[in-house]
Amino acid sequence: EYLWIGCSDSRVPANEIMGMLPGDVFVHRNVSNLVIHTDMNCLSVIQYAVTVLKVKHIMVVGHYGCGGVRAAIESKPHGLIDNWLRNIRSIDMSHRELLSAWKGSDQYLDRLCELNVIEQAYNVCNTTITQDAWEKGQELTIHAWVYGLDNGLIQDLNFCISAQDSIEAGYVEAIESINQLSQKR
Repeated sequence: EYLWIGCSDSRVPANEIMGMLPGDVFVHRNVSNLVIHTDMNCLSVIQYAVTVLKVKHIMVVGHYGCGGVRAAIESKPHGLIDNWLRNIRSIDMSHRELLSAWKGSDQYLDRLCELNVIEQAYNVCNTTITQDAWEKGQELTIHAWVYGLDNGLIQDLNFCISAQDSIEAGYVEAIESINQLSQKR
């Protein structure tokens, strides 16, 4: 019933975190849990999970302290991985005003990890695979979560989409939740 799209970081094991046995969760992992519309590997996993396994939930799960997210905003080059991480750099740029509330603090990276997960869950919603499933009436919900390495808890990022017509409103609501954090500072 579940597809977990998570980071390659070995400290974030899907089955253990969810308290499930091997075989209970279909898992796709890559650096910084990215869902890119040209990544045939990720799209193939989503397609198989949705059309063959008929999963009911896709969870995009990032984690605080993600090295890929950190590397994406560093000014020094990291080699080939910089091409992959450019997607996160774009997220950083497009949410620069929101993130400015945390500039220079450790929380900047935490908020960028959260924004990255929301953006990737949004990308899952906008794949032709997800769109086709919803059009056919298939039960499918997309979630955005972030895992705390320090406390072992999953935080729901207020992005839970079950239909095409709620994608944009759900995205705005999830971003607004992060914006509210900045106003509490």
